[in-house]
Amino acid sequence: MTASAAPATTGSVGEVFAAFLRLGLTSFGGPIAHLGYFRTEFVERRRWLDDRGYGELVALSQFLPGPSSSQVGFTLGLLRAGPFGALAAFTAFTLPSAVLLVLFAFGVSWFDGPIASGALTGLKVVAVAIVAQAVLGMARTLTPDLRRAAIAVTALVIVVAFTGPLGQVGAILVGAIAGMLLCRASAESDDSGLAFPIPRWVGVVALAVFALLIAGLPVLAVLARSPVVTLLDSFVRAGALVFGGGHVVLPLLEAEVVSTGLVGSDEFLAGYSAAQAVPGPLFTFAGYLGALAEPGPGGVAGAALALIGIFLPGFLILIGVLPFWHTLRTRPVAQGFIRGASAAVVGILAAALYDPVFTSAIVDPTTFALAVACFVLLVVAKAPPWSVVLLGAAAGILLAVIGG
Repeated sequence: MTASAAPATTGSVGEVFAAFLRLGLTSFGGPIAHLGYFRTEFVERRRWLDDRGYGELVALSQFLPGPSSSQVGFTLGLLRAGPFGALAAFTAFTLPSAVLLVLFAFGVSWFDGPIASGALTGLKVVAVAIVAQAVLGMARTLTPDLRRAAIAVTALVIVVAFTGPLGQVGAILVGAIAGMLLCRASAESDDSGLAFPIPRWVGVVALAVFALLIAGLPVLAVLARSPVVTLLDSFVRAGALVFGGGHVVLPLLEAEVVSTGLVGSDEFLAGYSAAQAVPGPLFTFAGYLGALAEPGPGGVAGAALALIGIFLPGFLILIGVLPFWHTLRTRPVAQGFIRGASAAVVGILAAALYDPVFTSAIVDPTTFALAVACFVLLVVAKAPPWSVVLLGAAAGILLAVIGG
């Protein structure tokens, strides 16, 4: 199968939209937790792909700039139902949190009080169980031998020693190099079968547009002196420079909108707090900022412009790489690269399970007990994630009411 050949997409756009809308409404906890939700839904429950293929997608998203969990979701939709499936996955997963944060920008403060605080506490605890389940399941498949287990541990150490995006990218790079040296495999023995319905010429055009945006928008912003172009340039630059997504984008956004005076510091922090209480990708925080940015179109138009700006670079470079992925991955050296990078992803997820997922959620014996209960429900009872999310939120509210 060539890189540009379409895989046997077997699903419908409606199926993809419905699956991702449910995740967009229930996936709390940030990008690492999202990857856990995705694995549970699409590897274990729906069986759209196996752990080997899923590990490849996660490793690839960690290498590329942009919103990692949204890139994985976009690619899952592409594999299932083609280009329109990819758009459906992105729209359904992104829309709920984008709408809530834009409403919050208009003054709809639904996130105050002990009940909302308790629900947020419970949702953080659920994220611990979700990520723990993902680490356990992916470790069984992606680190089945001592060499790959050692790569995973090394990646964990690197991420702990070097915090931030530099540590994550460095861990995957070290894992990939170690895989090329120690874990080579033939294409036949380790082929995930992933191929994407994107012609190579489309990939080349996407990369060219990416380069044009990065090089041309700053010049256009200076020449045009337009608030619209300036706003778009700020969010495109933030989306293009972040690796790993999620909280990594926050310092970039702060530099682009607070330091430049587009949004006040208090407004930025209030929006960031609200972003923690909504499901879906944290990149939708850009919608809140775009709605408030001055000068700029403001309102819904400003939110839409900011959301397009922050998501577009990551998707352009993803589309640019995917048509060439199958050809590259079938080479023995590339097989080792993928095996090592996928093992490193397990280490990165394990490190994130501790910090920030565990450390921010488990604050006392009660929250620890709730996390264990949620983990047992997911792993032993095979309860659907959405039911565990609801249970965790209800338990958090109950604990807040009792404690209050």
